[in-house]
Amino acid sequence: MLRDSSLIPLSQQHHNGLALCVMTDRELARDSSAESIARLARRAVDRYEVELINHFEMEEQILFPEFPGQLVNELILDHRRLESMIVALRNQPTATMLAEFTGLLRRHIRREENELFEAIQRELPRQTLDRLGVEMDRKAVRVCL
Repeated sequence: MLRDSSLIPLSQQHHNGLALCVMTDRELARDSSAESIARLARRAVDRYEVELINHFEMEEQILFPEFPGQLVNELILDHRRLESMIVALRNQPTATMLAEFTGLLRRHIRREENELFEAIQRELPRQTLDRLGVEMDRKAVRVCL
């Protein structure tokens, strides 16, 4: 199903998150030296601070309240786990922690796109989608990779 225009700001941020995962995993496979791990961890932390904080806030403050349920609760738990992984990456980055971070972020994004967004597009009224879209478009941080 095509993505509803109201969800495009989040989907664009998802695209950036997936790109971070791919680049991190490739670079880690190519070079797992301490210097590379430190650089990749800094990149993940920077991306979190620049875009993911904004992304999680938009979802939790704007989108999720309109579509409560078990799936949303599980996605919020993912947000908290990703946040705690960022703390670990800030303090003592390891190749294992980077791989766990990219794995969870990738699964989380796919779940939002394939399950949550599809359900939201089917079930929320057009008027609600439009209102949410305006709010998210106004608040979205846009990053050029």
